[in-house]
Amino acid sequence: MSRNHRNKSNRNSNRNSKKDEQGISLGDLLDSKMAEQLKQLKKEQQKEAVKRQEEERAQREFERKQREKNKSFEELLNESELDWKNYK
Repeated sequence: MSRNHRNKSNRNSNRNSKKDEQGISLGDLLDSKMAEQLKQLKKEQQKEAVKRQEEERAQREFERKQREKNKSFEELLNESELDWKNYK
């Protein structure tokens, strides 16, 4: 009987400790200075990601313009949607 009683008390203590662990957030465990540093680092990384995406977009746009600029007359004529037979 004492064995069953111990198991039940262990289960109850495990449940209580899990509730305590769930109630504590990462912000509670870290001091406010460290939390601010992590938030700042996250913002900086997001800014860098946006900047990198913008640079990649600008690079693709530049390359597209360069390809368009370097097309031959034949390529431009083939891409044209006009039907030149109507203008003969």
